[in-house]
Amino acid sequence: MLDARQLRYFIAVAEELSFAGAADRLNVAQSAVSLQIKALEEAFGARLLNRRKRAAVSLTEAGRLFLSEAQAAIRQLEKAEQVGRLAARGELGQIEVGYVTSVAMNRILPSLLREYRRSHPAVQLRLTAMETPRQLDALAEGRLDAALIRPRPSYAAGVAAHVIYNEALCVAFAADHPLASNHTLHAADLGNEAFIVPHVATFGSHLERLAAVGRFPIKIVHDVGDFVTALSMAAAGYGAVLGPESMHGLGFPEVVFRPLADFAEKVELAVAFRAAEPSASVRAFIDAAIALGRRRELEASMGTP
Repeated sequence: MLDARQLRYFIAVAEELSFAGAADRLNVAQSAVSLQIKALEEAFGARLLNRRKRAAVSLTEAGRLFLSEAQAAIRQLEKAEQVGRLAARGELGQIEVGYVTSVAMNRILPSLLREYRRSHPAVQLRLTAMETPRQLDALAEGRLDAALIRPRPSYAAGVAAHVIYNEALCVAFAADHPLASNHTLHAADLGNEAFIVPHVATFGSHLERLAAVGRFPIKIVHDVGDFVTALSMAAAGYGAVLGPESMHGLGFPEVVFRPLADFAEKVELAVAFRAAEPSASVRAFIDAAIALGRRRELEASMGTP
Protein backbone atom coordinates (compact mmCIF):
# COMPACT_ATOMS: atom_id res chain seq x y z
CA MET A 1 0.00 0.00 0.00
CA LEU A 2 1.34 3.44 -0.90
CA ASP A 3 2.23 5.93 1.79
CA ALA A 4 2.60 9.69 1.67
CA ARG A 5 6.38 9.56 2.06
CA GLN A 6 6.80 7.45 -1.08
CA LEU A 7 4.61 9.84 -3.03
CA ARG A 8 6.53 12.89 -1.83
CA TYR A 9 9.90 11.27 -2.63
CA PHE A 10 8.75 10.33 -6.12
CA ILE A 11 7.34 13.81 -6.79
CA ALA A 12 10.61 15.42 -5.65
CA VAL A 13 12.69 13.24 -8.02
CA ALA A 14 10.23 13.74 -10.89
CA GLU A 15 10.25 17.52 -10.47
CA GLU A 16 14.00 17.84 -9.87
CA LEU A 17 14.90 15.11 -12.41
CA SER A 18 17.75 14.29 -10.06
CA PHE A 19 18.08 11.96 -7.06
CA ALA A 20 20.68 14.28 -5.54
CA GLY A 21 18.48 17.33 -6.06
CA ALA A 22 15.49 15.52 -4.56
CA ALA A 23 17.55 14.48 -1.52
CA ASP A 24 18.64 18.08 -0.94
CA ARG A 25 15.07 19.32 -1.30
CA LEU A 26 13.78 16.72 1.14
CA ASN A 27 16.78 17.09 3.47
CA VAL A 28 17.41 13.33 3.52
CA ALA A 29 20.15 11.01 2.30
CA GLN A 30 20.17 10.20 -1.41
CA SER A 31 20.16 6.48 -0.57
CA ALA A 32 16.85 6.92 1.28
CA VAL A 33 15.31 8.47 -1.81
CA SER A 34 16.61 5.65 -4.01
CA LEU A 35 15.22 2.98 -1.67
CA GLN A 36 11.74 4.54 -1.60
CA ILE A 37 11.57 4.90 -5.38
CA LYS A 38 12.75 1.31 -5.80
CA ALA A 39 10.05 0.09 -3.38
CA LEU A 40 7.45 2.08 -5.29
CA GLU A 41 8.48 0.59 -8.62
CA GLU A 42 8.48 -2.93 -7.17
CA ALA A 43 4.96 -2.38 -5.83
CA PHE A 44 3.78 -1.34 -9.30
CA GLY A 45 5.86 -3.89 -11.20
CA ALA A 46 6.93 -1.12 -13.58
CA ARG A 47 9.74 1.42 -13.92
CA LEU A 48 8.71 4.99 -13.21
CA LEU A 49 12.07 6.64 -13.90
CA ASN A 50 14.81 6.23 -16.46
CA ARG A 51 18.24 6.28 -14.82
CA ARG A 52 21.34 6.94 -16.90
CA LYS A 53 24.86 7.45 -15.61
CA ARG A 54 25.71 10.46 -17.78
CA ALA A 55 22.22 11.85 -18.37
CA ALA A 56 19.47 13.45 -16.28
CA VAL A 57 16.77 11.28 -14.80
CA SER A 58 13.64 11.16 -16.96
CA LEU A 59 10.12 9.90 -16.50
CA THR A 60 8.85 6.80 -18.19
CA GLU A 61 5.36 6.86 -19.65
CA ALA A 62 4.10 5.12 -16.49
CA GLY A 63 5.97 7.64 -14.37
CA ARG A 64 4.50 10.59 -16.25
CA LEU A 65 0.96 9.30 -15.77
CA PHE A 66 1.59 8.46 -12.13
CA LEU A 67 3.10 11.90 -11.37
CA SER A 68 -0.12 13.85 -11.96
CA GLU A 69 -2.07 11.42 -9.76
CA ALA A 70 0.59 11.52 -7.04
CA GLN A 71 0.55 15.32 -7.02
CA ALA A 72 -3.25 15.36 -6.78
CA ALA A 73 -3.16 12.80 -3.95
CA ILE A 74 -0.66 14.88 -1.97
CA ARG A 75 -2.73 18.03 -2.46
CA GLN A 76 -5.81 16.20 -1.21
CA LEU A 77 -3.89 14.78 1.75
CA GLU A 78 -2.60 18.24 2.68
CA LYS A 79 -6.12 19.63 2.42
CA ALA A 80 -7.42 16.85 4.67
CA GLU A 81 -4.67 17.54 7.20
CA GLN A 82 -5.51 21.25 7.16
CA VAL A 83 -9.23 20.56 7.59
CA GLY A 84 -8.46 18.24 10.50
CA ARG A 85 -6.29 20.83 12.23
CA LEU A 86 -8.86 23.61 11.70
CA ALA A 87 -11.70 21.41 12.95
CA ALA A 88 -9.68 20.38 16.00
CA ARG A 89 -9.15 24.06 16.84
CA GLY A 90 -12.82 24.85 16.27
CA GLU A 91 -12.08 26.98 13.21
CA LEU A 92 -14.12 24.95 10.74
CA GLY A 93 -17.53 23.27 10.68
CA GLN A 94 -21.17 24.19 11.18
CA ILE A 95 -23.11 24.89 14.36
CA GLU A 96 -26.84 25.23 15.00
CA VAL A 97 -27.87 28.11 17.27
CA GLY A 98 -31.34 28.97 18.55
CA TYR A 99 -32.36 32.34 19.95
CA VAL A 100 -35.30 34.22 21.48
CA THR A 101 -36.39 37.46 19.83
CA SER A 102 -35.18 39.59 22.73
CA VAL A 103 -31.57 38.65 22.08
CA ALA A 104 -31.88 40.37 18.71
CA MET A 105 -33.84 43.34 20.12
CA ASN A 106 -31.11 44.24 22.62
CA ARG A 107 -28.33 43.81 20.01
CA ILE A 108 -26.66 40.94 21.87
CA LEU A 109 -27.14 38.62 18.88
CA PRO A 110 -25.55 40.79 16.17
CA SER A 111 -22.66 41.71 18.48
CA LEU A 112 -22.05 38.06 19.32
CA LEU A 113 -22.22 36.97 15.68
CA ARG A 114 -19.80 39.72 14.64
CA GLU A 115 -17.25 38.72 17.27
CA TYR A 116 -17.55 35.02 16.55
CA ARG A 117 -17.22 35.53 12.80
CA ARG A 118 -14.11 37.63 13.34
CA SER A 119 -12.33 34.78 15.14
CA HIS A 120 -13.99 31.84 13.32
CA PRO A 121 -14.70 33.01 9.75
CA ALA A 122 -14.82 29.48 8.30
CA VAL A 123 -17.47 28.19 10.73
CA GLN A 124 -21.00 28.28 9.32
CA LEU A 125 -23.79 29.29 11.72
CA ARG A 126 -27.41 28.29 11.20
CA LEU A 127 -29.74 30.47 13.27
CA THR A 128 -33.30 29.62 14.24
CA ALA A 129 -35.66 31.84 16.24
CA MET A 130 -37.73 29.84 18.72
CA GLU A 131 -39.14 30.07 22.21
CA THR A 132 -37.08 28.95 25.19
CA PRO A 133 -38.86 25.61 25.86
CA ARG A 134 -38.43 24.50 22.24
CA GLN A 135 -34.78 25.51 22.31
CA LEU A 136 -34.09 23.49 25.42
CA ASP A 137 -35.80 20.43 23.91
CA ALA A 138 -33.79 20.81 20.70
CA LEU A 139 -30.58 21.26 22.68
CA ALA A 140 -31.16 18.12 24.76
CA GLU A 141 -32.01 16.15 21.60
CA GLY A 142 -28.90 17.35 19.75
CA ARG A 143 -30.76 19.44 17.15
CA LEU A 144 -29.21 22.65 18.53
CA ASP A 145 -25.60 23.18 19.60
CA ALA A 146 -26.20 26.37 21.58
CA ALA A 147 -29.33 28.20 22.72
CA LEU A 148 -29.82 31.87 23.60
CA ILE A 149 -32.73 31.68 26.03
CA ARG A 150 -34.60 33.11 28.97
CA PRO A 151 -33.02 31.18 31.86
CA ARG A 152 -34.91 28.56 33.84
CA PRO A 153 -34.57 27.46 37.49
CA SER A 154 -33.36 24.02 36.35
CA TYR A 155 -32.40 22.16 33.18
CA ALA A 156 -32.45 18.64 31.81
CA ALA A 157 -29.57 16.34 32.69
CA GLY A 158 -26.47 17.24 30.71
CA VAL A 159 -27.66 20.78 29.88
CA ALA A 160 -26.11 23.84 31.51
CA ALA A 161 -26.61 27.59 31.10
CA HIS A 162 -24.77 30.82 31.85
CA VAL A 163 -26.51 34.20 32.24
CA ILE A 164 -24.99 36.70 29.81
CA TYR A 165 -27.28 39.72 30.05
CA ASN A 166 -29.99 41.33 32.16
CA GLU A 167 -32.12 44.40 31.62
CA ALA A 168 -34.81 46.37 33.39
CA LEU A 169 -38.49 46.18 32.57
CA CYS A 170 -40.55 49.06 31.20
CA VAL A 171 -44.10 49.73 30.07
CA ALA A 172 -45.02 50.57 26.48
CA PHE A 173 -48.23 52.21 25.25
CA ALA A 174 -49.49 54.44 22.44
CA ALA A 175 -47.83 57.85 22.09
CA ASP A 176 -51.19 59.57 22.63
CA HIS A 177 -51.91 57.67 25.85
CA PRO A 178 -52.70 59.88 28.89
CA LEU A 179 -49.63 58.50 30.73
CA ALA A 180 -47.28 59.25 27.85
CA SER A 181 -46.45 62.65 29.33
CA ASN A 182 -45.05 60.96 32.47
CA HIS A 183 -41.34 60.31 31.99
CA THR A 184 -41.32 57.78 34.83
CA LEU A 185 -44.17 55.62 36.08
CA HIS A 186 -45.05 53.97 39.38
CA ALA A 187 -46.82 50.65 39.58
CA ALA A 188 -49.94 52.27 41.03
CA ASP A 189 -50.23 54.50 37.94
CA LEU A 190 -51.18 51.42 35.92
CA GLY A 191 -54.25 50.43 37.90
CA ASN A 192 -56.68 51.28 35.11
CA GLU A 193 -54.69 49.76 32.27
CA ALA A 194 -55.52 46.82 30.04
CA PHE A 195 -52.41 44.76 29.38
CA ILE A 196 -51.20 42.95 26.29
CA VAL A 197 -49.00 40.02 27.25
CA PRO A 198 -46.65 38.32 24.78
CA HIS A 199 -46.93 34.60 25.33
CA VAL A 200 -43.18 34.20 25.73
CA ALA A 201 -40.90 33.55 28.69
CA THR A 202 -42.24 34.71 32.07
CA PHE A 203 -43.72 38.12 31.35
CA GLY A 204 -47.12 37.04 32.64
CA SER A 205 -45.61 36.37 36.06
CA HIS A 206 -43.76 39.71 35.97
CA LEU A 207 -47.10 41.41 35.33
CA GLU A 208 -48.66 39.60 38.30
CA ARG A 209 -45.89 40.88 40.58
CA LEU A 210 -46.20 44.40 39.14
CA ALA A 211 -49.92 44.33 39.92
CA ALA A 212 -49.13 43.21 43.45
CA VAL A 213 -46.74 46.14 43.93
CA GLY A 214 -49.28 48.59 42.53
CA ARG A 215 -52.15 46.90 44.40
CA PHE A 216 -54.41 46.68 41.39
CA PRO A 217 -56.19 43.79 39.70
CA ILE A 218 -55.09 42.85 36.22
CA LYS A 219 -58.13 43.90 34.28
CA ILE A 220 -58.01 42.83 30.65
CA VAL A 221 -55.13 40.86 29.22
CA HIS A 222 -54.69 40.18 25.53
CA ASP A 223 -52.48 37.13 24.98
CA VAL A 224 -50.37 37.42 21.83
CA GLY A 225 -47.55 35.43 20.34
CA ASP A 226 -44.67 37.91 20.38
CA PHE A 227 -43.54 41.45 21.13
CA VAL A 228 -44.03 42.67 17.56
CA THR A 229 -47.73 41.80 17.79
CA ALA A 230 -47.97 43.23 21.29
CA LEU A 231 -46.43 46.57 20.33
CA SER A 232 -48.57 46.76 17.19
CA MET A 233 -51.67 46.45 19.36
CA ALA A 234 -50.26 48.93 21.88
CA ALA A 235 -49.65 51.46 19.09
CA ALA A 236 -53.33 51.16 18.14
CA GLY A 237 -54.43 51.81 21.73
CA TYR A 238 -55.49 48.30 22.73
CA GLY A 239 -53.47 48.39 25.94
CA ALA A 240 -50.07 48.53 27.60
CA VAL A 241 -47.16 46.09 27.31
CA LEU A 242 -44.80 45.15 30.12
CA GLY A 243 -41.47 44.01 28.69
CA PRO A 244 -37.71 44.54 28.54
CA GLU A 245 -36.31 47.98 27.79
CA SER A 246 -34.90 46.64 24.52
CA MET A 247 -38.44 46.61 23.10
CA HIS A 248 -37.78 50.07 21.72
CA GLY A 249 -35.25 48.47 19.37
CA LEU A 250 -38.14 47.04 17.37
CA GLY A 251 -38.76 50.49 15.98
CA PHE A 252 -42.33 51.57 16.80
CA PRO A 253 -42.44 55.40 16.62
CA GLU A 254 -46.13 55.32 17.57
CA VAL A 255 -45.24 53.78 20.95
CA VAL A 256 -43.56 55.32 24.01
CA PHE A 257 -41.56 53.35 26.57
CA ARG A 258 -41.52 54.38 30.20
CA PRO A 259 -39.37 53.05 33.09
CA LEU A 260 -40.88 51.97 36.41
CA ALA A 261 -39.61 53.78 39.50
CA ASP A 262 -40.79 51.23 42.06
CA PHE A 263 -40.45 47.93 40.21
CA ALA A 264 -36.83 46.80 40.11
CA GLU A 265 -37.26 43.35 38.57
CA LYS A 266 -35.01 42.52 35.64
CA VAL A 267 -35.16 39.89 32.94
CA GLU A 268 -32.17 37.78 32.03
CA LEU A 269 -30.79 36.14 28.91
CA ALA A 270 -28.54 33.10 29.01
CA VAL A 271 -26.58 30.86 26.70
CA ALA A 272 -27.49 27.20 27.21
CA PHE A 273 -25.38 24.29 26.02
CA ARG A 274 -24.56 20.64 26.59
CA ALA A 275 -22.15 20.51 29.51
CA ALA A 276 -20.03 17.79 27.87
CA GLU A 277 -19.94 19.49 24.45
CA PRO A 278 -17.05 17.92 22.48
CA SER A 279 -16.98 20.38 19.56
CA ALA A 280 -14.30 23.07 19.74
CA SER A 281 -16.29 25.38 17.44
CA VAL A 282 -19.35 25.18 19.71
CA ARG A 283 -17.26 25.72 22.83
CA ALA A 284 -15.74 28.81 21.19
CA PHE A 285 -19.24 30.19 20.51
CA ILE A 286 -20.27 29.61 24.14
CA ASP A 287 -17.07 31.27 25.39
CA ALA A 288 -17.70 34.24 23.08
CA ALA A 289 -21.25 34.64 24.45
CA ILE A 290 -20.03 34.53 28.05
CA ALA A 291 -17.21 36.98 27.33
CA LEU A 292 -19.63 39.39 25.63
CA GLY A 293 -21.96 39.20 28.63
CA ARG A 294 -19.13 40.01 31.03
CA ARG A 295 -18.05 42.94 28.90
CA ARG A 296 -21.61 44.30 28.73
CA GLU A 297 -21.89 43.96 32.50
CA LEU A 298 -18.62 45.86 32.99
CA GLU A 299 -19.73 48.59 30.59
CA ALA A 300 -23.03 48.91 32.44
CA SER A 301 -21.26 49.21 35.81
CA MET A 302 -19.04 51.97 34.39
CA GLY A 303 -21.95 53.76 32.78
CA THR A 304 -20.63 53.16 29.26
CA PRO A 305 -23.41 53.38 26.64
